[in-house]
Amino acid sequence: MIIETLKTLFGRDLEKLKLEIELYNSEEKLWYTEGAITNSAGNLCLHLIGNLNHFIGAVLGKTGYVRDRPTEFASKDIPNAELIAQIEETIIVVNNTLSNLVESELDTEYPIVVFDKPMTTAYFLVHLAMHLDYHLGQINYHRRLLDN
Repeated sequence: MIIETLKTLFGRDLEKLKLEIELYNSEEKLWYTEGAITNSAGNLCLHLIGNLNHFIGAVLGKTGYVRDRPTEFASKDIPNAELIAQIEETIIVVNNTLSNLVESELDTEYPIVVFDKPMTTAYFLVHLAMHLDYHLGQINYHRRLLDN
């Protein structure tokens, strides 16, 4: 049951991420930072894509994805269409990986140690969903602030 719930939530919120990127009035604003706001919406989007492709795709789904976290925050001016395509690919990876999980695997220890302590796969997947929503909210706020 929890796997289907996670698939639904990740799918819903990745579709919302796609919509947020599409709603920016200009691609330039997607990459805007100022003062203490050092992460643009574009970089947060890349960070979410990298995060999910690494922790769900590579670790659980054995996709072979290799994460380059510094580039997630250093890249600039990637066209919206390319970001959208990467989000769509991530939706497929997350859905396929979660579809191949067995409920009993959720109670096992997540294959790598994150946050300096072991945790169950279920716990970490819930954390990843919350992480997605946290940054999705930042992107939404960034867009609304700049587009008004």
